[in-house]
Amino acid sequence: MKAITLTFAMLLVLIPARFLGADSQSVAVSVTQVVEKTLTENIIAYGSIEPDPDQVLSLSFPHAGLINRVWVRLGQRVKRGDKLLEVITAPDARMQFLQAQSTVDFGQRELSRQERLLAGQLTTKSQVDAARKSLSDAQAALNALRQQGLEKAEETLQAPMDGIITRVDVNQGQRVQAETTAMLIASETRLIARLGVEPEDLDKLSEDNPVTIVPVFVPGVQVTSLIREVHAMIDPTTHLVEVLTPIPESQGDHLILGSQVIGRISLAAHQGLTVPRSAVLRDDAGAYVFTLSDETAKRVDVQTGVEQGGLVEIWGKLKAGDPVVFQGNYQLSDGMKVREITQ
Repeated sequence: MKAITLTFAMLLVLIPARFLGADSQSVAVSVTQVVEKTLTENIIAYGSIEPDPDQVLSLSFPHAGLINRVWVRLGQRVKRGDKLLEVITAPDARMQFLQAQSTVDFGQRELSRQERLLAGQLTTKSQVDAARKSLSDAQAALNALRQQGLEKAEETLQAPMDGIITRVDVNQGQRVQAETTAMLIASETRLIARLGVEPEDLDKLSEDNPVTIVPVFVPGVQVTSLIREVHAMIDPTTHLVEVLTPIPESQGDHLILGSQVIGRISLAAHQGLTVPRSAVLRDDAGAYVFTLSDETAKRVDVQTGVEQGGLVEIWGKLKAGDPVVFQGNYQLSDGMKVREITQ
């Protein structure tokens, strides 16, 4: 009998205290309060650095010709006046200029002859006027061809400004027609971030929303700017809506054309109730938190909003100052007894 009593006593020692007494049905939890804060919602967008479309020049040929030499390559920096390429004027175009020049020479001689005949009363004034008009028309035609560059058998195309060659459409030895685009040159200091946002976020955006740009591979660099344009259609390739953000010249030193960036777009600030992220649980019915009433856990269904700095915005039957469980809540069920751990 003594052996049985001793064994029972030892079992009582081994049973944890939390299974005995008044606290046998309570759960230890940590509690905080619902806090009202000023929140700013951010939209994360991805994109790349591109030249500002307003600062890109298209260089084309005013006449047909043969590309004799190309001095630049894609992505090359150029200075104003640098040689870009050399074009040999097409023979038929050059012949057109020479014929126009010959027509002018003939018109000048004919006008002089008609003026001499008029002085000897061997012609009429109307014939002199006709010769003068023919000369004027021939000079106008010659000037038009001269403006097209046909006066020169060879022509060198030079950079009209400092910039970067962003597209080259011709090769050495290629024959080109008039008005063919040869290349694009973009300003090196006028850059934009072309970002893509989800269509459902479009109604949240407007021009002048603040944006923070961070290069993917140079995370230490940050550029602050404002949205300049929000496009009104979905890009068929990315299925996103494009947003253009200019890069201030003073902040563009570490950015390279074509580099991938992340844009954090800040929306309008607002007041909201917040709890720690760990306080919010989810099940098939949605998001919920546990609040306390007379040391009893009470489930409160909520909706969530902005997440910021480890806090989550919530809506529900709560107010600022209400206690919510943020540690130990995963063990709780509605109506369970709890005891608060003081930290």
